[in-house]
Amino acid sequence: MKKKNTFRVSEFLLLGFSEEQDLQPMIFMLFFSMYLSTVFGNLFIILATISDSHLHTPMYFFLSNLSFVDICFTSTIIPKMLQNIQTQSKVITFEGCMIQMYISILSLGLDDFLLTVMAYDRFVAVCHPLHYRVIMSPQHCGLLVLVSWIISVAYSFLQTLMVLHLSFYTNLQIPHYFCELNQLVQLACSDTFLNDTVMYFVAPLLGGGPLVGILYSYSKIVSSILRISSGQGKYKAFATCASHLSVVSLFYCTMLGVYLSSAATHSSQSSAIASVMYTVVTPMLNPFIYSLRNKDIKRALKRFVEMALIKGENVLGQDKSTRWQGS
Repeated sequence: MKKKNTFRVSEFLLLGFSEEQDLQPMIFMLFFSMYLSTVFGNLFIILATISDSHLHTPMYFFLSNLSFVDICFTSTIIPKMLQNIQTQSKVITFEGCMIQMYISILSLGLDDFLLTVMAYDRFVAVCHPLHYRVIMSPQHCGLLVLVSWIISVAYSFLQTLMVLHLSFYTNLQIPHYFCELNQLVQLACSDTFLNDTVMYFVAPLLGGGPLVGILYSYSKIVSSILRISSGQGKYKAFATCASHLSVVSLFYCTMLGVYLSSAATHSSQSSAIASVMYTVVTPMLNPFIYSLRNKDIKRALKRFVEMALIKGENVLGQDKSTRWQGS
């Protein structure tokens, strides 16, 4: 039996998108601008939700949680990639790689469950409007988010724990821009049957279950909207779901695109490029989708900016007054 060349892993090499040095500045600027848009866009959603009492509703509570998760997700992956491009290094420590993998699994699970909870919220709002306040009470909303966190944390911890028990070859090059679970399992030289079983059976179950819940909720929503007699009433009911439906479509279409591209090409580089859609593009577009067609968010953001400008002018005015008195 041939002896496998393994050793204790201390670091991995993230190969990124391209080896060509001429493309590195363009890749850096592209992802840096997308990262800033993601962070500031989602941060504005959170601040607007907190500062405006009109947005203290279940839907915006779930949305602010989604924005927080998206900020954490991208902040775990993109800054390290930008650092490696800037320093012309591909190294990531073993601990840093495990953290990236854990948070990426956790974030994707939370996105999935939070979108499902938001679909349930729209279902109650459209199909049971008279009982909405009772059903979607603050305690119930908090419980839904807590359960989402518990399931996602447990699953990501399980996957990370199983990867920690794997042995690796001396070739520790990851053909990706972050430590993606599937890429790490493929590098292992020990038996990965249990990892593959959990990855290909439990993960689709956790992802497919929420998708079924979303589809069921929207089937009931569409059925209720069709029973509305007036055209204006139908439009108003659909408008309350349009933003969420757009985000759900974007999330699942990008995930399906990543899966199909990986299965069709069997190319790690193609998989890395496709992964940009759900790691960067989707978190970046979510706040814009909710802002562009949402009058409440627009009004809250306008108030937030006006308050910030007023506070800034007051601080400058006090500073000038203090200097004038001192002189």
